[in-house]
Amino acid sequence: MYHIENGFIKEARQITTENCDERRDPNDINLLVIHNISLPPGEFGNGNIEKLFTNQLEATAHPYFATILPLSVSAHVVIDREGQLTQFVSFNQRAWHAGQSIFQGRDACNDYSIGVELEGTDNTAYTEKQYQTAAQLTVALMQQYKGITASRIVGHSDIAPGRKTDPGDAFDWNYFRALLQQPINRDLS
Repeated sequence: MYHIENGFIKEARQITTENCDERRDPNDINLLVIHNISLPPGEFGNGNIEKLFTNQLEATAHPYFATILPLSVSAHVVIDREGQLTQFVSFNQRAWHAGQSIFQGRDACNDYSIGVELEGTDNTAYTEKQYQTAAQLTVALMQQYKGITASRIVGHSDIAPGRKTDPGDAFDWNYFRALLQQPINRDLS
């Protein structure tokens, strides 16, 4: 089980980013958004997500990077293919993950959501370790932030339809939701 203290997961690797700011209302955290990311698209485990979120990505390292270099983005956490958790932004702050977005008639989802990135693509199967880590994290978040309920766990595609497709068809929502119902006390190391 993960432990959240002062907006940080004690068991996660912590990396600081400037791509965040203060929430308008720190007590208004009631949405969990699941994303996917790989840089360049379809490539994993190369440190480029960390470089993007910390504004250290080199435009010349890959042709795709020049198209995203102007972006200032982040997520609260990233779960890599091995299920390792890295936190970039305190949950008490606003990460810049959702962009133009709306949920149940309310826009600006970054204001009241937590963004979780899974290293992956829309059509690449996620790993069992990622599902287990995501489920453990989600249970901890639901316990810490009571506004996050099962019906308020969505994909990026749900809050930015037509603009975003992640976490994609490869994400098994039924399996993930079933994991949330199970007692989670496994050690993922």
